[in-house]
Amino acid sequence: MNKRILILALSAFVFMGGAAQTKVIAHRGFWNTPGSAQNSLASLSKADSINCYGSEFDLWLTKDNKIVVHHDPTVKNLKIEESTLKELRQYPLNNGEKIPTLQDYLKLGKRLHTQLICEIKPHHNDARTLECVDATLKQFRKYKLTGRVTYISFSLPAVKRLIAKAPQGTEVYYLNGELSPKEIKQIGAAGIDYSEGAMDKHPEWFGECHDLGLKVNVWTVNNPAKMKNYIDRGADFITTNDPVKCKELVAGGK
Repeated sequence: MNKRILILALSAFVFMGGAAQTKVIAHRGFWNTPGSAQNSLASLSKADSINCYGSEFDLWLTKDNKIVVHHDPTVKNLKIEESTLKELRQYPLNNGEKIPTLQDYLKLGKRLHTQLICEIKPHHNDARTLECVDATLKQFRKYKLTGRVTYISFSLPAVKRLIAKAPQGTEVYYLNGELSPKEIKQIGAAGIDYSEGAMDKHPEWFGECHDLGLKVNVWTVNNPAKMKNYIDRGADFITTNDPVKCKELVAGGK
C-alpha cells in the first residue's frame, strides 16, 4: 500500500511539472566564445558542442527573396529588405564568415542535435513578414527539419500564421510581452517567450502559464543571480548569452 502511494505521489509530481528542468537556449547561438560570431554557422555548431537545448537565430527576407540569418535590419549601411544576398555578403561577420542563409543553417543543422529556435523578424509591413514566414516553413519542410524547430516572433500576425500553417505539434511562442497567459492560450501558442522586464513585472505569469499548460521562456538573461531566480521560479527555458554558466546553474552549480 505504501509503495502504491509513493508511486502515485511521484506521478503527480511529474504531471505537475515538478520534475521539469529548465532548458538553456544560446541567444544568437553560442557566439560569446573564440572563433564565433552572432548568428553565424560557428555559433550554431558551438551551441551544439556544449549540448545546449537550443540555438536561437533571426531571419530576414532580402530584396531577391533569400532568407538570411541576421539580427539587425541592416548590414553596415545596407537595409536587408532592400538589398540582395550578393550585396549583403560583401560584409563578413566578426569571425570572417559570410552572412549565412537559412539554407546554410539548415544544411548544418541536419548534422547537429540542438533545437533550432527560429525567430521571424518583423519586416517593414505585415505582408512581407508573412512572406518570410511562408518561405521559412517551406525550407524547414524541404530539409525535413519540421520536428526540430521552435518558432518565435515579436509579430503577432507572424505568430498566428505559424500556429495555423506549421505542422501540428510545432511550438510557437510570442515575444512582445503584452499578452497575458490567458490571451496566449486563446491564440493557440505554446507559451510566452518574454523579456526579463516583462516577467519581473508579472512574476505571477510563471504560475499562470503552467496552470494553463503553457511554457515560459525568459530572455536575455545574463546575470547569474537572475538565472537562478528564474530557474527557481520554474522557467521552462532561459535564453542567454552565457549558456555555459546557465547550464552550470541548472545542474545545481553556484
